[in-house]
Amino acid sequence: MKKIIVAVLLLSGMTAFSQSAGFGIKGGLNYGSVGDLEFTSEFAESTFDKENKSGFHAGIYYKAVFAGIFVQPELLYTKINTEYQSNISGSNSIDYELSKIDIPVLVGFNVIGPLNVKAGPSFQYIIDDEFDGIDIDFEDPENSFTVGYQLGAGLSFGKLGIDVRYEGAFTDNTIVTEAQAENNSVGFKVDARPSQWILSLSYSLDGGN
Repeated sequence: MKKIIVAVLLLSGMTAFSQSAGFGIKGGLNYGSVGDLEFTSEFAESTFDKENKSGFHAGIYYKAVFAGIFVQPELLYTKINTEYQSNISGSNSIDYELSKIDIPVLVGFNVIGPLNVKAGPSFQYIIDDEFDGIDIDFEDPENSFTVGYQLGAGLSFGKLGIDVRYEGAFTDNTIVTEAQAENNSVGFKVDARPSQWILSLSYSLDGGN
């Protein structure tokens, strides 16, 4: 409750001192992956080559403009998909899915015409992860809450907006399977750091982008 009250007060302060402010909705596609996947057993160790795959995101944003500079916090649900292919010849690929809540807080400015640039930290909370079609349970992440970054550029056309960003991470964040947690010699280990491109479409509910 305290965090909600603080957030409301901050948004109220931003609105009071901003030249314009408003909420909007947004969504789009991601293309990228998380980090490496490793498997360890008593008899062998195997690493998996990762392949980028498409995912998606959707949520809301708030935008406040101060003397030509805007601040844009967002609340998004994001799903990242990664395909892993073992370096052992003849083995099958494994699809890994990770779902998280993203709260990027971006600062940007208009460059020329409808073009703008933006960058800032992205606070991330992992809510679920699993292998697609394989019944293997994962432990909680080493860090459920992490901080990464986003940077990119966008175009604004009245209430409509489009932007392209890159998202990366500052620190490692490991997730292991239950078997790996119980016995360090057996199980999977995933580096959950995101590395992806993000394409978004947005619509302002009470003002221009």
